[in-house]
Amino acid sequence: MANNRRKDRRAERRSRDTIVTVIEERDSCKFVSKRRALLPAMQIRKRAERESKVSFHLIHPSTAATESGDQASLADLKGTLAFLRSSLISIVADRFDFKSKKRRRRRGIYGAKMLWILRFSGFFSAALVMIILSPSLQSFPPAEAIHSSNLDGHLRFPLLLSPADSLTQLSFRKSTIFRNADECGFSDHQSRGKTSVCDPSLVHVAITLDVEYLRGSVAAVHSILQHSMCPENVFFHFLVSETNLESLVRSTFPQLKFKVYYFDPEIVRSLISTSVRQALEQPLNYARNYLADLLEPCVKRVIYLDSDLVVVDDIAKLWTTNLGSRIIGAPEYCHANFTKYFTAAFWSEKRFSGTFRGRKPCYFNTGVMVIDLVKWRWAGYTKRIERWMEIQKSHRIYELGSLPSYLLVFAGHVAPIEHRWNQHGLGGDNVRGSCRDLHPGPVSLLHWSGSGKPWLRLDSKQPCPLDALWAPYDLYGRPP
Repeated sequence: MANNRRKDRRAERRSRDTIVTVIEERDSCKFVSKRRALLPAMQIRKRAERESKVSFHLIHPSTAATESGDQASLADLKGTLAFLRSSLISIVADRFDFKSKKRRRRRGIYGAKMLWILRFSGFFSAALVMIILSPSLQSFPPAEAIHSSNLDGHLRFPLLLSPADSLTQLSFRKSTIFRNADECGFSDHQSRGKTSVCDPSLVHVAITLDVEYLRGSVAAVHSILQHSMCPENVFFHFLVSETNLESLVRSTFPQLKFKVYYFDPEIVRSLISTSVRQALEQPLNYARNYLADLLEPCVKRVIYLDSDLVVVDDIAKLWTTNLGSRIIGAPEYCHANFTKYFTAAFWSEKRFSGTFRGRKPCYFNTGVMVIDLVKWRWAGYTKRIERWMEIQKSHRIYELGSLPSYLLVFAGHVAPIEHRWNQHGLGGDNVRGSCRDLHPGPVSLLHWSGSGKPWLRLDSKQPCPLDALWAPYDLYGRPP
């Protein structure tokens, strides 16, 4: 009996050892199987991590030290997207479970799915970058949806270039030196070899200067000098928001009488609302509102001109316009549909539309104006314009940038000037590819108002017929 019990215990012990061995082998196989099953997911995760590291070093080492703030921001954006992409892939990989025999048999299917997910995440990241960097693909309110791009055209520089970098790419030929005719005579200041901005014999012209429209501004100055009987009597007041343009102007026009005035964009930035064209929203476009504050008190009158025009007559004729009791003078167009310059909300509110009560308002273009600065300063017209801009921000009463605020303040109280001094609309009325003809009658000034600019169309080899009238005044480019 004792021997039988010992034999039974030994058999039971061998049985238990066999079971433990089987269990250990099974667990070992399961571990190896699981390890092999997770291998594709691990490889995908490592690949994503490598791509993430590469994406954080997209800027070439030779340019990393000199990259601008915009370039650094772009690199950070791409790196962040790559990191999010790798994180997404890792999460998806961890969710795949290959433990069951059925899924192990379908490893090839899962590998294909992971490859598809990897490719999809790449397309998604690229699309997201395009949406962030391209304003034309973003969702805008109706007024903003038809903005023209800032990135097209010969002088519209790449997104990553600062204004200072853009200026290094600009080159203008030196202008011919223009002298006064004998009939001009000389003032006391000129006879002593000095010209003061307060010299009463001067014709004062104000023009804005910025990198994007600099080519047009230079052509405008050139045209004025070429057609003036007394070009040495013309004094230019240049309004800028960039402080590095003076040397370029001086090298192009060595004998030019001018002064540069810095206009701080922050003065007006909070008052600007969205417009039908992005160019109309630039702070410098509103600098004309502050001419009475920027120019010296001794400057009593000024001609304001846009940058996209040329003068083909003596500017002194425009200077001598009789303003009478009016503050500004400009060519008026009373046949134009005046109501279209304001929204339905404006006309439905008597507190707004009532501003024209007792007036006969007509449309006028603010790109050519003669301004009495003495009366402007005395009556505080800058504050009146700012008040309407504040109303626009809260009630959306117009869509056209700086023009409607001038219509609200001055329409019906403008000293009329001959239409010859503003043949406007040659830019195509904000419609790309549309060419315009001249209005009937004589011409003293050609104005390419609208989105189409002559230098852009000429460079693209798709000019309108009248663009050939602008070309002779273009000084852009190095001498042959």
